[in-house]
Amino acid sequence: MTQHRRRGSARQVVPKRAVVAAAFVGTVALGTGVGVWASDGGGGKPDGSAPRPTAGRVSGADPTGPGPGGTATPSASPTPSRSYPLSQAPRTIPAVRSHTPARGPGWQPRHGERVVVSDPALADEGRLIAGELGLTYAGRKNAGDVRAGDVRLTLGGGGGNQESYTLTVRGGRVDISGPGEAGVFYGTRTLKQEVHGGGTAPEGVVRDRPAKPDRGFMLDIARKPFSETWIEDRIRELGDLKFNELGLHFSDDQAFRIESRTHPEIVSPDHLTKAQVRRIVDLAAARHITVVPEIDSPGHLGAVIAAHPDLQLRNASGVPTKGAVDISKDASARIVDDLLNEYAVLFPGGRWHLGGDEYQALTVKNPQASYPQLAAAARQAHGSGGTVADLATDWLNDRYATVRAHGKTVRAWNDGFFRNTSVQPEQSLQTAYWTGKEIGARQPAEYLDAGRKVLNYNDEFLYYVLGQPQTFVYPTGQRIYEQWNPRVLRGTTAVPARYDAQILGGSFAVWCDIAGAQTEAQVAAGIRMPLRATVQKLWDPGTPALSWTDFRKLADRLG
Repeated sequence: MTQHRRRGSARQVVPKRAVVAAAFVGTVALGTGVGVWASDGGGGKPDGSAPRPTAGRVSGADPTGPGPGGTATPSASPTPSRSYPLSQAPRTIPAVRSHTPARGPGWQPRHGERVVVSDPALADEGRLIAGELGLTYAGRKNAGDVRAGDVRLTLGGGGGNQESYTLTVRGGRVDISGPGEAGVFYGTRTLKQEVHGGGTAPEGVVRDRPAKPDRGFMLDIARKPFSETWIEDRIRELGDLKFNELGLHFSDDQAFRIESRTHPEIVSPDHLTKAQVRRIVDLAAARHITVVPEIDSPGHLGAVIAAHPDLQLRNASGVPTKGAVDISKDASARIVDDLLNEYAVLFPGGRWHLGGDEYQALTVKNPQASYPQLAAAARQAHGSGGTVADLATDWLNDRYATVRAHGKTVRAWNDGFFRNTSVQPEQSLQTAYWTGKEIGARQPAEYLDAGRKVLNYNDEFLYYVLGQPQTFVYPTGQRIYEQWNPRVLRGTTAVPARYDAQILGGSFAVWCDIAGAQTEAQVAAGIRMPLRATVQKLWDPGTPALSWTDFRKLADRLG
């Protein structure tokens, strides 16, 4: 059976396969023993001892009425002979945006208790959290079918943000509701962390939503092959942290890493099969993560050029230009469009990355003199004033049109946008801002003033480059947590707050420039805290409530 997955306020429809339901088995399953863990006071201790300190913003007390799923049974409610202090906000990563405290024992999972759903569309979410907490998945039940200890997942309410949710712990039950499946899923991630971190979900109401709609992790599998298992482990980790994008950079000078039907001659021996990619995409969809592919062009195409040397760009002296195709040749466009059309089907998500960066023809002092064939093609297309930058912008727009025909939202690196050209990039082409170090670098405000939507890939904070070449150092997470937010697009200075709505979010990126510098296990360990710091600031860009030291301790406790 095929179901469909909604994604955020403007999420695309993505197929979801039942096979994913089994993929999470053994990841962080707490099992039946979790019901007898001792609480650390998250729900309020009846002996009146001090509860643990708050981790999020706490609003005023909430009257103890029925939760969103219906009237609660009184079996687990406080009795007149027991007194509970006001609960404290749960400690989670990212921290919840709002918690209304209440008096009560909170909720602990016990063997045999149920997870029920209001809608069959929530079956994957229900089965996943039931397996993780050692509960029984009981399927769809109406609002009148209520038992002590129930976890009920409900679609509805909460406004238009499909990633928002409300989590209510009251009367010995848990109700998680949201306007979209993604929000309900994030509510189950909060519940999982509450129980995993302290054994008890605290009494009260969490109301939560992300500040930024795009929260990503980008992985360079072109320079360094990563196994399907490793990628799937990262998807589970990303889902638990409420990321919603996985970028895959799978084509570069070093290799082309995914099986191809249209051009098998370009594929590297060590690659992912399409069956493996489908499993990755399916698992990501079940975690409400969109896989965003990148076939970079017209630079970084060395793997394609190795099989098609006639397409390589050469300068006026006949010297080949590394990784660059000759964009004056129709054959260069045809092979890239073949690939874009082929993989647009393999990756059904609604987002695509065109690359567009570091085209070497535009890094020389005089592109027109160095590459006369490009200059001639530009003049033919745009008259006597046509430039190589105009021709490169044509290339980007044409590739945009190819991908856009598949209904994708498209982005490109900021250094693929050129100033003072007669040709302008398509207005809806989003800018992935990563650096300000290139020749002719443009400040982020130039893109924002032009009305563009921007994604933050700031290489000063968010780049984990294997081998630490040039000036790169491995980020520890602390600088991200303490100094970065989505408005810090270039260097360490934030753009003015008036641009905030145009900044869609950001992405932490692993680039494998020196592929052998770290093993898969070392990469996973190295990015662990940076990922957590990044999502904290994308979920809530404000100053976190916890110090970095306490944030690290929390991460260790949550696993």
